[in-house]
Amino acid sequence: MRQMDAVRINTVDLRKNALRLKAGDRVLLSGRVFTARDAAHKRLYELLQKDATLPFNIQNACFYYAGPTPAPPGVVIGSCGPTTSGRMDKYTPLLLKSGLTGMIGKGTRSEDVRKAIAQYHAVYFCAIGGAGALAAKCILESEQVAFDDLGCESVKRLLLRDFPLIVGIDAFGTDIYNQITEEKANGNDR
Repeated sequence: MRQMDAVRINTVDLRKNALRLKAGDRVLLSGRVFTARDAAHKRLYELLQKDATLPFNIQNACFYYAGPTPAPPGVVIGSCGPTTSGRMDKYTPLLLKSGLTGMIGKGTRSEDVRKAIAQYHAVYFCAIGGAGALAAKCILESEQVAFDDLGCESVKRLLLRDFPLIVGIDAFGTDIYNQITEEKANGNDR
């Protein structure tokens, strides 16, 4: 795994920057992202299968797999930590094909998702699990944009500033989790 300073990236430039990122790179992400968890993914997937219009544009978008808690008085958002990404795997290849560029979550992804990330030159970022209150400090705005009936799992558009991430799977399909497993198998565990 490479050690380096964090790269600052804005989501508006994510598509062009995806090709220069490598698995293991540290990133400080700023810009707009959409929260989307299991139920929202299922609805988006079903709409895409019907060739229906989505309630928001996912072209070059980044999804954060999170269901934020309600905002306490005086703050923009409650705790907003990542959920396990694998639960979105069956929906992800179609979303990537439809224009999604980035995903933020925690944990491993399936081989089908890894291949789709490489095919569509997207990127999967890993966020720190269990640090939702800390992550919320990097969120400047939160606006509900779709599926209001899902409560905390509704889709929200967030504005991030310097959200700390690690590239989990890069645009070429290199997977940090596979790298770690290989390093350990070769006796290079740290």
